[in-house]
Amino acid sequence: MPRKAKTAFSSNLPSWVDSRQEQGLYFFTREDAIESLQFTEEAFKKAAARLANKNRILRIRSGFFVIVPLEYRTTGILPAEWFIADLMAYLEQPYYVGLLSAASLQGAAHQQPQQFQVVTTAPQREVRKKSLAIRFFFKTNFKATPVTQIKVQTGHISVSLPEATALDLIRYARSIGGLDRVMTVLQELGESMDAAKLIDAVTAEGNLVCAQRLGWLMEKSGYAPLVLNLAGFIADRNPPFTRLDPSLPAGEAERDTRWRLLINTDVEGDL
Repeated sequence: MPRKAKTAFSSNLPSWVDSRQEQGLYFFTREDAIESLQFTEEAFKKAAARLANKNRILRIRSGFFVIVPLEYRTTGILPAEWFIADLMAYLEQPYYVGLLSAASLQGAAHQQPQQFQVVTTAPQREVRKKSLAIRFFFKTNFKATPVTQIKVQTGHISVSLPEATALDLIRYARSIGGLDRVMTVLQELGESMDAAKLIDAVTAEGNLVCAQRLGWLMEKSGYAPLVLNLAGFIADRNPPFTRLDPSLPAGEAERDTRWRLLINTDVEGDL
């Protein structure tokens, strides 16, 4: 469940919203507001509409609102990391911030994502509100992904470790701009990665195909020492050859025996 506020004695929605913000809570649910203020559904709708017109609050999902402080009143929306943990608790879905958003938080900020990207266990409708976009990716082996807690303005959020982030970038490459964009991110993200943790992440994920593609891209990005043990890991398991880009035919592709890949496309990063 989302975090609860301390008891606040208010008779109107604006004062009640102010009291939540004073406690560092930048969200609320319709149910909490109605219960706390003893409003009817209709009274709440009218009060919420007035505050929304003033850019004081914004509905993100049915029943879930964010509180917009003065410094964000012009845009009318908060950064997603301020409320994503509470939103996912409200939706009763486990989550971690992943892909380009995780990479950005971990220092790979050359290409700022235009979407806030979240991985969870079931399909979720994308959030599009004003300048905010939250895109959800679902993953069947969600629990296998190693994560960490990163401190943000309103507390802590769950974020995939850099090594797991790199594997997810490969897994969802077509959805985030293709292998060229993935390589651009890896050129920076590699500085935050650890060789032993990479093996741990690959073992936990159990996806050799992603590991093969990641190893090749990391080596091409200038991180050959980082993936030396990964190359040995792949060699020990001797997987079948697979295409570097699964969306393209193999044709007369060059065979890379180190990574057991058919190099069926040219990949270039921006850095």
